[in-house]
Amino acid sequence: MKKVLQKLSLIILPPLIYIFMRLVWFSTSKKFHFLNPISEEQSVCVSWHGELFMSPQVYRHVRKNRPASAIISTHTDGSLIANTLKFLSIRPLRGSSRRRAAKVLIEAFRSIKEGEEVLLTPDGPKGPRHHMSDGAVAIALKSKLPIIMMNSHAKHFWQLKSWDQFIIPKPFTTLNIYIQSVSLDGMDLNEAKALLLQKMLEHSK
Repeated sequence: MKKVLQKLSLIILPPLIYIFMRLVWFSTSKKFHFLNPISEEQSVCVSWHGELFMSPQVYRHVRKNRPASAIISTHTDGSLIANTLKFLSIRPLRGSSRRRAAKVLIEAFRSIKEGEEVLLTPDGPKGPRHHMSDGAVAIALKSKLPIIMMNSHAKHFWQLKSWDQFIIPKPFTTLNIYIQSVSLDGMDLNEAKALLLQKMLEHSK
C-alpha cells in the first residue's frame, strides 16, 4: 500500500508543485543582478539545494529555449523534483555522489556532448549545506565549460527545518536574483572548488 501511495504522489504532486512554483514566480517582484556578462555559450549551471524552488525557474528565464538536463538524486524526494522539472523542459539525470556516481557523470558528459546544459546542486542531495562537492567542478573542468551560478534571496519566505534550510518565497514578495559566470580554465580540482565556493557564498544566506 505504501508503494502504491508513493507512486500516486509522484503522479499527482509534481503538477501541483509546478503550478504553485509558477504562481509564486509570476507574483513576485524580481530584481535581477547580473554580476558579470553571461555568455550564450554552453555552460554548467549551479545553485544551492536550498534554493531549488526558484533556481530552475531562474534558469528557464535566462535560458528560455536551451536544452538542459539536471543531476537529481535517486531518492523519493529526487523523483518528486525530477517529475516537477519536466514541466520546465529540464531532463532528469538520476544519480548523486553517493549512488550511481560514475554512471550519472557519464550521462552528464553525454548530455553536454549533445548540446545540453547540465544543472546541479553542489551540496546535494544530503549536504552538508553549502558544501562544495566535486561534481560540478569536475564536469566543468573535463568539458572545458564555464559555470553559471544562480542565487536568490526572498524578502519574505517560508523556511523548512531540513538540512538545506529549504526556502519557499512567499507570493508577492521581493526577490533578488544574483547571476554570475566563472571560468575554471587552468585550475586544478581543489583550486576550482575553492573559487566556486567563494563566489557562491558571496550571495548566499
